[in-house]
Formats: sequence, C-alpha cells, structure tokens
Amino acid sequence: MKITQVNSLTLSELKLIQFARFGDERGYFTETFRQSDFENNAKTEFLAEKQFKQINESYTNEGFFRGLHFQWNPFMDKLVRCVNGHIIDFALDIRPESPNFCKIVAQELKCDYKSELGEWFWVPNGFAHGFYALEDSLIEYMCTSEWSQGHEASLTIADDQIDWSNCEPDIIDLMHKRIKNKTLKMSNKDKMGMNLSQWADSIDARLFKYEA
Repeated sequence: MKITQVNSLTLSELKLIQFARFGDERGYFTETFRQSDFENNAKTEFLAEKQFKQINESYTNEGFFRGLHFQWNPFMDKLVRCVNGHIIDFALDIRPESPNFCKIVAQELKCDYKSELGEWFWVPNGFAHGFYALEDSLIEYMCTSEWSQGHEASLTIADDQIDWSNCEPDIIDLMHKRIKNKTLKMSNKDKMGMNLSQWADSIDARLFKYEA
C-alpha cells in the first residue's frame, strides 16, 4: 500500500487518506489496506494502535441517506471508502464537552476508476457517521469493533441544532432543500433518530469524552 497524502479536515480528528493506484492498459491494481503501512507511516500515527475487527459493505440507492449512526461498549472507529458510485459522507461531533459539539463535516467520496488515487475517510469514536448517495453507491467500512446490539444509536440529520458552518455552501443548500421539502429518503429508524438535545441529556452521552 502506497499512502500518498493524509489531510485533516476542518475538524482535525477527521482525516482523508489517499493511496496510490497503479494503472496500465488492463486497468489498475492497488492495495487498499495494509496494517503495517498504517502503523509505520508518520502521517497515519493515529492508526498505529488500531485493530480492525469487522468489515461492513453497504449498497445504497441514489437519493437515500443513511445515518447518523454511532456505537459504544465497545466504541467504534471507522475507515470509509466508496467502492463504486458517489456519496457525500458526514461526520457529526457528538461529544457534549467538545467545543465542536453539534458541528458536522461533509466530505465527497467518488469512485473514479481512471483516477490514480483511492481514498479512505477516517471517522473516529466521538463522531456520528452517515452519508447521502448522489448515485447508486457501494460503500465499505472497516471498523475497530464488532457490532454491539443495544449499544448503538441514530441521530436525525433533520435536527436544526446541527451546525453546518464547516460544510461547502452547495452541500448545505442540497441537504437543507431535501430536508425542508421532505424529499430526503431514509429508513424509518433514521427518521426517528434522536436530536442533539435528547442525546446530550442521555446517560450514554457522558461516555464520549473530549480530549483537548
């Protein structure tokens, strides 16, 4: 695996990791993950002690939103990759003591087979994760813990307490129009997700600590 670049997003805990693809007339070949490369690269030292326990795959039809999801006991960090299609990926700070609590960040992930680069989006514990499918899309998640029934929750993307100031204007406009017009398609579970006030008042919210 050849890691070419690691960039922090506007909330510095969130990272975009780019890796090289090697193309020829047949197409391309790449290693999308190699544990030792993450452990030995100074740019990915935040992953050095992470062990990935579960890999999830999601196929999502165009126009659907999944999220915003998170887990505790055990906590779950995620590496997210768009295998096919085009999505807007979201990460929302859910740590009540964080100065960035309620702030959301958006990152477009698109699979372009002609590109010389692939991408992973790093979403650590303390952030709720979700995405909107701009077209039919296949997503892969590498998770640092296994799914834990009864220790997961969903926050609604339609919560007016979410701070969108770190997102691009066109993404804000797209999502706000879908939410206002009630044309954002999602599961009943996600429609019934908690708002941030309900989450902050819950006992489980205290488990998510902010470390300056």
